[in-house]
Amino acid sequence: MVGPGSIVLIGAIALIIFGPKKLPELGRAVGTTLKEFKQSTKGIMDDGKDDEKDNVKDN
Repeated sequence: MVGPGSIVLIGAIALIIFGPKKLPELGRAVGTTLKEFKQSTKGIMDDGKDDEKDNVKDN
């Protein structure tokens, strides 16, 4: 499991590699990507539930 010390270390390394000007931009891009992924997976799960309901009604 990732502890608080590991998170601080990863953040420090990211700050050194990308610099303070690029880090917020990268964070925003990651956040947007995660949001889109979450919406897509939710849509897939909702489609699966709709299919299950249709199968129950058909029987």
